[in-house]
Amino acid sequence: MSRQFTLRNGTMHAEITTRAAALRVLRHGERDLVTSWPADEPIPYYSGTLLAPWPNRIAGAAYTFGGRTHRLPVNEPDRGNALHGLVADVEWRAVDRSPAEDGDGDADGHRDGRGHDSVRLTHTVEPSPGYPFTLDLTVLYSLAPDGLTTTLTAENTGDLPAPYGCGPHPWLLPGDVEGYELHVPAEKVLLVDDRLLPASLEDVAGTPYDFTGPRAVGATAVDHAFTGLRPDADGLVRVRVTGPGGGVEVRWDPAALPWVQVCTGSALAHSGLAVEPMTCPPDAFNSGTDLIVLQPGDKVESSWTIAAV
Repeated sequence: MSRQFTLRNGTMHAEITTRAAALRVLRHGERDLVTSWPADEPIPYYSGTLLAPWPNRIAGAAYTFGGRTHRLPVNEPDRGNALHGLVADVEWRAVDRSPAEDGDGDADGHRDGRGHDSVRLTHTVEPSPGYPFTLDLTVLYSLAPDGLTTTLTAENTGDLPAPYGCGPHPWLLPGDVEGYELHVPAEKVLLVDDRLLPASLEDVAGTPYDFTGPRAVGATAVDHAFTGLRPDADGLVRVRVTGPGGGVEVRWDPAALPWVQVCTGSALAHSGLAVEPMTCPPDAFNSGTDLIVLQPGDKVESSWTIAAV
């Protein structure tokens, strides 16, 4: 049975489940910032899950690493790919939790010493068919008055170098995205084939995927990775979605997460717009593009914040 953890800070409210360590609810006052789902029902379309040890797709569920060909289970059967890693449907273990102080949280919250309510969960990726490596994953959800920061740490606790990539999968602003305004400060877009695998990296200028200036999504169907991210003066890149009731942004350091997948969900009949910062592009296990290789004992940390605007 999955456990639920409620974090509160000012007008911010988040709910985290041990199932996939997923962000199930994020609200600012009465406004939903992400698409949620009932706690006792299946997670729809990877909503709020963590994607590791790879985000997006591996073509044909196979790749070569360390001189060996590895074959993964196919979990996108209509396209024959391995999708979204190995931890989006597993049970994580909650650690480092304690009663919140000053009434800002509940008994499932944890005060992290900076005035944030937080909870930490862990999971070990054991060697399995197609991924014969061992990773210890730790995720910290930390809720501040202005947003929720997620920090995912991976450590190679095995004896072999391990390929690695990660990202989150939040669906922002539940509702019909055609009327939403989208801002993606990215110079490049990765065009895809009919299996949603990389075809060519192009300048966004002149394509339907140029959201460098905020504009309405309209009928544009987007399910693409972007890079060449332009940070603001503080060094963080911000992807912003604005609907009739207000906006939400995802912000992060593009040096750690140089890619972002954006999906309108048009073909899925799903509510909201997915914004997924990633360490690497789709099929990086085959292309090697921005692929992280963790040597035994190595750690890598990735962090992003979802905030109301």
